[in-house]
Amino acid sequence: MDPDTVLRLAHDQAMQYPSVELVHPFGPEYTVYKVRGKMFMMTFELRGVPSMNLKIDPLDGEVLCDAHAEITPGYHMNKKHWITVAGRGEHGRDDDADAGHDGSAGFDAELLGDLVLESYCLVVAKLPKKDRPVDPTTFGGRE
Repeated sequence: MDPDTVLRLAHDQAMQYPSVELVHPFGPEYTVYKVRGKMFMMTFELRGVPSMNLKIDPLDGEVLCDAHAEITPGYHMNKKHWITVAGRGEHGRDDDADAGHDGSAGFDAELLGDLVLESYCLVVAKLPKKDRPVDPTTFGGRE
């Protein structure tokens, strides 16, 4: 998936979630997606490639970084709790064609959707219960 498509799909999904707002606290080139004032996604260009940071469970982050060329530890973020996602294409890493580093299925829209949902729910779960716009354990079909 090319980087522009990755950002467009992530944006479209994130904007469907309750209480999401867009802000630009670091300038117009960085779009920050927040739920109740807490960031769960940020989009930007990294060395000319449209990219995004997403919150992640630390164990999942390690596995994802190992399995997918499009996923790396979070750029300018806590690398344990954040990942950077960029599509592949002219500027991306195409060394594994459509497969992950380990030969597994490649990065696709379904995985991207799961990552955006996970990031949103991880942040919602840290909010006080009275401030949560959704139940993070069940929202979006999670269990």
